[in-house]
Amino acid sequence: MAAALLRLLTAEVEAPAQATWTVDPKASLAWWQMSPNLNHLWATTCPEDPSWRAGEGRSGGWSMSGLATSKGSAGIPDTVNVPLYPRWEARSICSEGVKGQVRAADTVAWRGVRGDVVVSADALISGAEGRDTYTRQAILQTNRWSEIRFRLDSLVDVTRQADTLHGTAVGVFTLRDVAKPMTAAVRAWPEAGGLRVLAKFRVMASSLVPEWGLPKFALGLGVGLNIFQDLFMGVDLVLRRAEAGTRD
Repeated sequence: MAAALLRLLTAEVEAPAQATWTVDPKASLAWWQMSPNLNHLWATTCPEDPSWRAGEGRSGGWSMSGLATSKGSAGIPDTVNVPLYPRWEARSICSEGVKGQVRAADTVAWRGVRGDVVVSADALISGAEGRDTYTRQAILQTNRWSEIRFRLDSLVDVTRQADTLHGTAVGVFTLRDVAKPMTAAVRAWPEAGGLRVLAKFRVMASSLVPEWGLPKFALGLGVGLNIFQDLFMGVDLVLRRAEAGTRD
């Protein structure tokens, strides 16, 4: 009996930890950026963050400092500075444009990770009112498809360096009415009283019309003349641990 009890207690100690996190909408954001960015083709759901800058052609009221270099104006692809203005730190100041939940059956080996991240398409801001209105009405058509989604099916190739996790999120990305398998590079570490998670992926700009169904006329010469090469998208999330026994 003593041996059996010892085995039971040991199994409890070594059992993988199960956890649920919810996205903190005030501390989380989503973004996109085109390459070449032409000094204006990027957007965020958190323009309130002091590290972000609107590009050229911006509307009044935005900061004039820290704008992109002439490299963007020259139409030179940039796949390194993505996003162009990453957050210095996670702060609870964002417009609520992102929601979601992540669940992990095992937080030791990070197996059984599932979740959903949902972005309000109307919440993406470039800083130019006319451009944003055109993007919503002509390109994303948010009156029909108001949400952009990523369904997380698994987390693979997980490694740890100090307190930072690195891995690859495997799932399905849905834009408008098109859903496709997608992988995203992920980093995560403790910050702001939660788990800060950065993830990004890219799609070929040449696929936006034939595969993703975006209207060619709305994307203009950038697609017609093959100026655009890559569309990057990503999130900068703060996940809050849900208390045991609670459900959203």
